[in-house]
Amino acid sequence: MTWKLLSWNVNGIRAAEKKGFPDWLTTTGADLVAVQETKASPDQLSPALLNPPGYQAAWSSAERKGYSGTVTYARQAPLKVIEGLGEGRFDTEGRTLIHEFEPFVFFNIYFPNGGRGPEWVAHKLAFYRRFLAVAQGYMQAGRPVVVTGDFNTAYAEIDIARPKENVNHSGFMPEEREGLGEFFAAGLVDTFRTLHPDTVKYSWWDQVTRARERGVGWRLDYFMVSTDLKDRVLAADIHDEVMGSDHCPISLVLNF
Repeated sequence: MTWKLLSWNVNGIRAAEKKGFPDWLTTTGADLVAVQETKASPDQLSPALLNPPGYQAAWSSAERKGYSGTVTYARQAPLKVIEGLGEGRFDTEGRTLIHEFEPFVFFNIYFPNGGRGPEWVAHKLAFYRRFLAVAQGYMQAGRPVVVTGDFNTAYAEIDIARPKENVNHSGFMPEEREGLGEFFAAGLVDTFRTLHPDTVKYSWWDQVTRARERGVGWRLDYFMVSTDLKDRVLAADIHDEVMGSDHCPISLVLNF
């Protein structure tokens, strides 16, 4: 069987609903859909978002209203759902949902943005390390891992339209790229770049400067898998034709 997985930072799920998100969800045919930056709690949402046909939803909302947040829509009931990374300073903003399924453990994460200053870059890198410790716990126990979401870092120069101009901006700073490199050293595989080593595609564009129209983007959204799933990857893509957010959806297809 195959699993089709999708991920999308929607930059506000209530705004996305007005732009057709429920219709998009029902037409994807995906088994799992990870959504980041929902900016809402379940009591603020319509039935179309809470109970879309064919899916069950798990939500993680920030304590602060209208900020951060994640939801995972699953066709198949998980064995277990865990909210957060088990460390208080990282778990008040609804950034992490972990679903345990029979074939793999699925992480849906909205990683922090370091753009508000050095202390936020440090927080982001500490979050990276905490995530990696949790993921490695599963991998060391023999459990395959899939992690997706907005990682808020472009790893290589091919992943950003203007690398030289942004080397001192959060999202492409050397320490952030090194932090992401630790994921690869620990045994996580960037599925899109593995299948498409020379393809230039972006998943985020600055809306203020109309960067999407000008093709000036960043690849900030990833599907990564543990090495024991690498040979099960059938497809990985970035769907930059889909509008509705400053990010676009990304996808992964696994064969079991």
